[in-house]
Amino acid sequence: MPFYEYRCDACGHGFEALQKISDEPLKHCPACEAPQLRKLVSAAGFRLKGQGWYETDFKSGSKKNLAEVATDSPSSSAVASGETGSACH
Repeated sequence: MPFYEYRCDACGHGFEALQKISDEPLKHCPACEAPQLRKLVSAAGFRLKGQGWYETDFKSGSKKNLAEVATDSPSSSAVASGETGSACH
């Protein structure tokens, strides 16, 4: 379950709440009880970065370099250059 950040427009109290994605947003401030909570947009707690972290993680043997095999095959180079071999116009 993700954490959501809230801030009260009445008193300025800010906090995080652990909620299901399907849960309704909170409405009442726990500090002042005013129904003026606003759900804030914030950055995720993790970042996925780098080149192909998922291509090599948790794989073994010949499956480890699937990205290299796909780029070396003739069909993938034809697709990359826009040549599909079909006669549709």
